[in-house]
Amino acid sequence: MKNHKIKTNNINLHFIEYPAQDKPKLIMLHGITANAHAFDGLVKYGLNKDFHLYSVDLRGRGQSDKPAFGYSMEEHAQDILGLLDHLEIEKAFMCGHSFGGLLSAYMAANFPERVAAIILLDAAHELNPNAARMLIPTFSRLGVLYPSFEVYMRMMHKAPQNAFWDDAMDSYYQADVHIDKTTGVTQTNSNIANITAMAVGLTSMPWSTIFEHVHQPAILLNALDEYTMEEPLLPVRLAKKAVKLMDDCEYFPIDGNHQTMLYGDGAKQIVSIINDFYEKIKHLFSKAEMAS
Repeated sequence: MKNHKIKTNNINLHFIEYPAQDKPKLIMLHGITANAHAFDGLVKYGLNKDFHLYSVDLRGRGQSDKPAFGYSMEEHAQDILGLLDHLEIEKAFMCGHSFGGLLSAYMAANFPERVAAIILLDAAHELNPNAARMLIPTFSRLGVLYPSFEVYMRMMHKAPQNAFWDDAMDSYYQADVHIDKTTGVTQTNSNIANITAMAVGLTSMPWSTIFEHVHQPAILLNALDEYTMEEPLLPVRLAKKAVKLMDDCEYFPIDGNHQTMLYGDGAKQIVSIINDFYEKIKHLFSKAEMAS
C-alpha cells in the first residue's frame, strides 16, 4: 500500500494505491461520508490480487483539502480525470459505493473513453423517493433516528455481517457531529446544511438520463438488509429499474446493509462477483489498454 497526494483541479487530492503489476486498473470511489479507507474490507478479501487499486479520498478526511459537501458532480469528475492523467491511465474500471457509484455512472456516461466498465455498490439510491429523508438524518446523526448515543451505536452494531464497526469508527463522523454518551447527538459545524443540499441536489438530478448513457459493461450490487425507515437504502425494485436503464448491466443481491456490505460476508461476496465480472468481460479489452 502506498499513499499519494497530487495537485488536480486546483485541490490537493489524496489517494491510496494497492499495486498489482500487470493487472487491470480499478479506481475505487466511496460514499460521501467515508474516507479513502472505506474499501479496507474488499482489500482484506483479496480484491487487490486481481486488480491494481486506487482508492480516492473524495471526502477530504484523509490528506485531501477537498470540500466534498457542496462540491459539484462535475468538479468530482474533473478530479478523477486529473488523477487518471497523472497516473497515465487511458481507461480504468470504476468501482463506486453509494455516492461513489453515482460518480462512476456519471464518469461512464460523460467520459466513456476513460471508463472500461463500472461496478456499482448500492448506488442509484437517489431513485428511492425516501432517499433524502433517509440520508439526511443518517448523515447528520440528528433527529428521531439517533436520539442518543446508545441508539446510534445499537444501529451500527446490529447487523450480523457488521464485523468492522466499533467505537473507534465514530471518529469518521466527528468532523460533522459530536456524539456524547450523556447528552446525545448534536451538530458541531456547518457541514450538515451542505449535506442536506447535496442530498436534495442528487435526488433532483436526472439519473435515468445518465444511466441510459452508460454503454460499458456494468454490475449493480445491492445490499438487502434494512438501513433506515425499515427498508434498504436501495429497494430491490428500484435497483432492478436502474439496471434496466443501462445497456449491459447485471444485478446481484449482497448480504448486509448500506454500510456493512463492504465488510464481512458482504465483502467476500463483492470480491468474488467483481473477479467473476472481470473474467467474463476481459476479452473486450486489450492488454495494452489495461496496462496503460
